[in-house]
Amino acid sequence: MDNTAERWAQRVRRLVLAGATLALLGACAMPIQTKVTNFNAWPADAAGATYSYASANPQREELEQATYEGYVGAELERHGLKQAEPGQMGRFLVEVVATDTTRQKTVLEPVYDNQLIWTPPTRDRYGNVYHGYWRPDGFGPRYIGDREVQRTVQVNRLAVRILDTRDGGKPRPVLNISAIYEGELEDLPDMVPYLARAAFQDFPGRNGRVQVVRFDPKSGKVISR
Repeated sequence: MDNTAERWAQRVRRLVLAGATLALLGACAMPIQTKVTNFNAWPADAAGATYSYASANPQREELEQATYEGYVGAELERHGLKQAEPGQMGRFLVEVVATDTTRQKTVLEPVYDNQLIWTPPTRDRYGNVYHGYWRPDGFGPRYIGDREVQRTVQVNRLAVRILDTRDGGKPRPVLNISAIYEGELEDLPDMVPYLARAAFQDFPGRNGRVQVVRFDPKSGKVISR
């Protein structure tokens, strides 16, 4: 390969690498999207009531479970509830279950033609011959269609169930909320704080409602619902 062709090839490789880097940075900047499902019959006299946690999730190590319960507790206290004193049972019993799984998802991915264009040898008016070389298409990569690809998707879920014990007898459910993140492979401990905030964003919320809550990955602030 002559020097001109080598320079063009190096340029193409740099352009491809730069494009891949920008795509990666763009992916990192994508909002964290959660989907929240809410079913509730929240009592009107709940303000200022106490809560305690029901039996821990046996699938989680004790400290991990306590951490997830702490995120939920912070949200409950932000909305006017308070944790019962140690050894006492609150009016509300709170069950917290955090799970993580993966699944395969079929998505459409755009395909572009990035082939180089051959420029044939040329001769100037002085008789100098310039070798032919490959160069990028001046119109840039060309979209030629879509293809199906299989991707591994992370599914992180936080489920919160609250039971009311005020009337005695068997505690009755008054709130069932689940918040789900589905996307890139993110560790569950990193996602639970977002899921807890999403779950209680409009606490107690409207019964039977499904909503999307998005967070800015840099600031952590809610950017839309």
